[in-house]
Amino acid sequence: MLLVVTYSQSARASLRNACGAHEESVVRRFGRAALLEGTEHGAFLALRLRAKHPDDVQVERTEPFNEFRDVPERVREAATAYENRPNPSTPYAKFAVGEPYPLPAELKQREL
Repeated sequence: MLLVVTYSQSARASLRNACGAHEESVVRRFGRAALLEGTEHGAFLALRLRAKHPDDVQVERTEPFNEFRDVPERVREAATAYENRPNPSTPYAKFAVGEPYPLPAELKQREL
């Protein structure tokens, strides 16, 4: 997929118009950004926007996030356990102490 991010009002308007006219190539819209299909047509739309607004359009190639392939099991388990904690006001740092879950400092330092 292609992530198109706009940084000006005129670029946002062009993105909105392109997405409206070519809905079949739009995966999702986010206001000032959109995910386009990873097809030549999606690339054509993204590059057309960048040609029209060179300094106000950023295009990045993305890939879908697969939590089971990309995230260690201990992190998935920690997220589920934390979301199901008995006291919803307990911060994660306090929740993880003494548990088999990674501490916030570990989570912040390790790349996926």
